[in-house]
Amino acid sequence: HIIPLLDLTHLLLTRGLNVTVLVTPSNVHLLEPYLSTHPSSLKHLVLPALVPDITPTPPHKRLLAIMRALRDLHYPFLLQWFQSHPSPPVAIISDFFLGWTHHLACELKVPRLCFSPSGAFGMSVAFSMCRDPPKNNDPGEDINFQISLPMVPNSPTYPWWQIPPYYRNDLEADPDWEFHRNSMLANFESWGIVFNSFASLESVYFDHLKREVGHNRVWAVGPVLPLEGDVIGSATRGGASSVPCHKLMMWLDARLDNSVVYVCFGSRAVLTSKQLNVLATALECSGVHFILCARVPDDQVSLDKIKPQNVRAKELSDAALSAVKGGSSDKDLDELIKQLADIKKLE
Repeated sequence: HIIPLLDLTHLLLTRGLNVTVLVTPSNVHLLEPYLSTHPSSLKHLVLPALVPDITPTPPHKRLLAIMRALRDLHYPFLLQWFQSHPSPPVAIISDFFLGWTHHLACELKVPRLCFSPSGAFGMSVAFSMCRDPPKNNDPGEDINFQISLPMVPNSPTYPWWQIPPYYRNDLEADPDWEFHRNSMLANFESWGIVFNSFASLESVYFDHLKREVGHNRVWAVGPVLPLEGDVIGSATRGGASSVPCHKLMMWLDARLDNSVVYVCFGSRAVLTSKQLNVLATALECSGVHFILCARVPDDQVSLDKIKPQNVRAKELSDAALSAVKGGSSDKDLDELIKQLADIKKLE
């Protein structure tokens, strides 16, 4: 989540806004290329670190517990910082996992904008499931029980086993679950929502969300990643890779189109070395070219990382490029900048 949020920050800075980034100690290094590029208009504040004493639990419960603990730690700190600042920020932009910042913004009497690093479809589904939590009277046995979301365009339907654990009704008595639900719902009470997506990809869901929130302050400004030739190169974002970018590109260029499989479990998943070795062995036995992208286990030295390529991705890539080069995303970004500038004038 932090990398696209920093990419958005870069876009705001290049359009003439001043930005203060609030960052945890473990992520300060990610700011280095942005601080050197925008030395006068970018400031940063290091937040207190969360003491790693969260009781080990299933991953989804641990995530909810961490989010709630971060709120409890950072809310009073930020409130005091804002109130004592001689020239505090006039608006807050925060990730959708930080819905509690809406309540902070209300207390500070400043607008809060929710940022989604992903698309409008996912946010539409999340909002529907938070507002009306999916119910299954026999979740232990009937894992294929169908959950329908009739309020979402095209009425998607999912079997129970595909519903993320933190949206299920069997956690309703859990205070961390209730915190997460209220936090997600607060995103839709925010002054505006900014998406790392573009209009032609999912216009029906952007229209749906505008109806849900009751206003048009919903912007699709993505993809927010730096364009080719930008001073913030894509290879410098997110920290160092185990393999230099140019070597990855050389390796890909030597392969036929549509001949490389990209395997990734997301940035939060950490496989053990044993799991990783079994997976890599199976992929090698398949005889296909592949790139395995994963977080490094404690006892693993390095892993390859690349970008996926396929025909559909190429089509979407072309559409995304058109959106950010003078297209719909560029226009939405201009409108977002204008709205933020107007907030400053009204201060």
